[in-house]
Amino acid sequence: MIEIDAVSKLYGALPAVDDVSMTIAPRSIAAVVGTSGSGKTTLLRMINRLVEPSAGSIRLDGEDNRSIPGYVLRRRIGYAIQGHGLFPHRTVAENIATVPRLLGWGTSRIKDKVEELLTLFQLEPGVFAGRYPHELSGGQQQRVGVARALAAEPNVLLMDEPFGALDPVIRAKAQDDLVAIQKHLKTTIVLVTHDMDEAFRLADMIAVMDQGRLIQYAKPVDLVRHPASDFVGTMVGDGQRPFRLLAISKVADVVEAGEAEGAAIGAGSTQQDALAELIWSRRDALPVVSEEGAPLGRVTLKSLLQHAAAER
Repeated sequence: MIEIDAVSKLYGALPAVDDVSMTIAPRSIAAVVGTSGSGKTTLLRMINRLVEPSAGSIRLDGEDNRSIPGYVLRRRIGYAIQGHGLFPHRTVAENIATVPRLLGWGTSRIKDKVEELLTLFQLEPGVFAGRYPHELSGGQQQRVGVARALAAEPNVLLMDEPFGALDPVIRAKAQDDLVAIQKHLKTTIVLVTHDMDEAFRLADMIAVMDQGRLIQYAKPVDLVRHPASDFVGTMVGDGQRPFRLLAISKVADVVEAGEAEGAAIGAGSTQQDALAELIWSRRDALPVVSEEGAPLGRVTLKSLLQHAAAER
């Protein structure tokens, strides 16, 4: 658990972060969003004390982060940034092994961890371990950057615009990979992004910041239904609210009895995906199947439109 308690950061008389309090549950993903200069990156960097707060406290599992030497704290918290920040003169394996070596891990343990992470990120160890960053694509470099941040098995991973430099196709894949890996490793992730689509796609909770202040901290569905201010409504996109709700709701929530023709959709797919398929295929209903492929019923165009209109 990360507890941020009345934290502020002043530069001269100007507050970059102004009296922010929020709690991030263990094994969850929290996104911090806002316009440029809203204080979101400063807030993130105070968690691992790359920036020292002017007031307030931050506790990690009940322990004040100021009670931990900075270099020790930063070895315990993963940190991934836009552009990956890989060491160009080190191989992929050496990059991933950076923090474990600083922690004094044995050679065998490091080798096993490097192979585990490369496999987890769908990078064949025998092919990629000995390569250098310039020999990788942008998406591969970003995956290695996140793997390096996770190498020392941190409970917390901080990510500052990690996918901002990727093209849309690779970015979507990287986002899906992150969710799958977070569920596998049970890591608590704090993600700074300016992209509301990314926040809604990834986060369990979203914090909206403006001019250093926390305007609203809520579940995505509550952010859409009940924006705390006009600014939050603008960030969410007032005209996008029905589509946001469909994007964060699952087909399983609107399955009904009955059959339908054509290709099926998984119950774990989003309602937005179902709506898109219905419109594209000019059908009124889709068959729905479980993760194992068992028939569950159907989802209809009518039910999806009713759901999007009613959830206000």
